[in-house]
Amino acid sequence: MPAYNANKTLKATLDEVPSAIVDDIVLVDDCSSDDTAGLARNLGVRHVIEHLDNLGYGGNQKSCYAKALELDADIIIMLHPDYQYTPKLITAMASLLAEDIYDCVLGSRILSKGALEGGMPLYKYIANRFLTFVQNIMVNQKLSEYHTGYRAFSKDILENLPLEYNSDDFLFDNQMLVQIIAGGFRIGEISCPTRYSKDSSSISFFRSVKYGLGVFVTSTEYFLHRSGIKKFSRYTMNTPGNHR
Repeated sequence: MPAYNANKTLKATLDEVPSAIVDDIVLVDDCSSDDTAGLARNLGVRHVIEHLDNLGYGGNQKSCYAKALELDADIIIMLHPDYQYTPKLITAMASLLAEDIYDCVLGSRILSKGALEGGMPLYKYIANRFLTFVQNIMVNQKLSEYHTGYRAFSKDILENLPLEYNSDDFLFDNQMLVQIIAGGFRIGEISCPTRYSKDSSSISFFRSVKYGLGVFVTSTEYFLHRSGIKKFSRYTMNTPGNHR
């Protein structure tokens, strides 16, 4: 759980986590101004990491995944503690990895009508659809969306992706997904309802524009890398070769 000022939504999120199949919960508090870390401990979260400085959304995830590998996790699921994504899908997402059907599973808000019905702003929905359309062409994939924050990974992915080359900001998610594509890992999607509320985390319009431009840069880099025109360390796996 990459957390930032999640004090109001953390309990509701944890209450829906299927404890029967979840062995450990890791929460990384990115220098929140509220007592997210203290509340997490009081609610029984065993692994709470506190950043002394705000490292950003991507920097937060890097700490999350490093801890997950330290715990020798076989399946790692990123769940935002702002209660925007339902934890009830964890069982379904984990099973697709446990049965070796996919290496990565995305909780897609676009496969059904969940995005708009859940309160996603129209401009974000339109931007999501446009960026996904363009990126599918540039990276030669067919995903319903690249911008969901609900993701499940196999241990193999985290061991092989050079995450240190990725942004510490919101672009991290997109870069990581393109790295997964570059590594030849199998990606599946599952329909995911979503909730937008005043307590859900969100980024400003300016940062959304910055993110969108970053998506184009990421897509272009990978197109050049895949075409052999220019190689980027970000898309070269730690273990050479196609993993699937």
